[in-house]
Amino acid sequence: MPGLALVHCEAVQPDGTSLEIAPRRMLRTQLDRLRELGFEARVGLESEFVLCNGLQPMVQHNLDYALDHPPALSDFFRYLEDALPEAGVPIEATKTEGAPGQVEITFPYGPALQACDDYTVYKQTVQYLARRQGLSATFMSAPFTGMGSGLHLHLSLWKDGTPAFDAVPGEELPETMRHSIAGLLSGMPHLAPLYAPNPNSYKRYATAHSFAPQYMNWGHDNRGCAVRVTGHGEGTHLEIRLPGADANPYLALAASIAAIVHGLNEKLTPPPPCRGDAYADRQAVPVLRDLAEALAYFDGSNFATSALGTQVVRHYAIAAEAENAEHRRHVTDVERERWFDRA
Repeated sequence: MPGLALVHCEAVQPDGTSLEIAPRRMLRTQLDRLRELGFEARVGLESEFVLCNGLQPMVQHNLDYALDHPPALSDFFRYLEDALPEAGVPIEATKTEGAPGQVEITFPYGPALQACDDYTVYKQTVQYLARRQGLSATFMSAPFTGMGSGLHLHLSLWKDGTPAFDAVPGEELPETMRHSIAGLLSGMPHLAPLYAPNPNSYKRYATAHSFAPQYMNWGHDNRGCAVRVTGHGEGTHLEIRLPGADANPYLALAASIAAIVHGLNEKLTPPPPCRGDAYADRQAVPVLRDLAEALAYFDGSNFATSALGTQVVRHYAIAAEAENAEHRRHVTDVERERWFDRA
């Protein structure tokens, strides 16, 4: 928008000290912890959302990789591809995804903090352009029953300008990568309110074979796993598939890096990779079922407190409690449909 400047800032206390509960500051803190171990994180975000006309998807069928789009959708893509580079936000690809009205946008690899800053501009631009066309863009994690939208984190560690995840096909993964995977599987269940912050977030995990994980497992190019190893050679990296579209990217990435730092510090070893159906991996720990269960793991967790600090844990626990309280007091359409004239 001509004549408009958008500035990313960090909140501070009246005395000038950092506000530790601020998402951007939380990510900086985890990046500093990673840097103390000699590593930097590079990140590429993969974002999904659903374009709607009213309260329904603007397209009623699967257009995944379709070559021909309805005019309104083609116009939206063109406006978005023009607007984002003008706002200083490069994009790698735009495409329709596998659910009705679903769109996927991927971004180039780069510094972690910049990736999140760019995402905030992108999300605001998407919603603004959708409204200009009489549409709405929902970043709900599960906007409709059986449908899920994710915010996948593609992440690798670098040391002295060299990729630390550089893997040789057919050989065991580098030790740094194995510790990182183990840290994610061990730590992420304790940090769920940071990457799945709403009651709706957990409905994305409820449907098997939906490309949202149901178990805390990992695998090679297995999109059903919570952590996917993908890429080749210097491009080998982790795709963390737990965060939904409703996640704050700074918080989701801060949680992921905190878990990785835990794995590196403790030299954790991951379980064997999942080589088959990730949704039938009964040996792995299940993904948490709802926000109440996630809150119980998070609030008072020794790992969460040591990684994030007591102030941060208490603040986001209160936020989760507020979401749960609001959710509990509302009667839903599902309840009326099942019980209105049957109870």
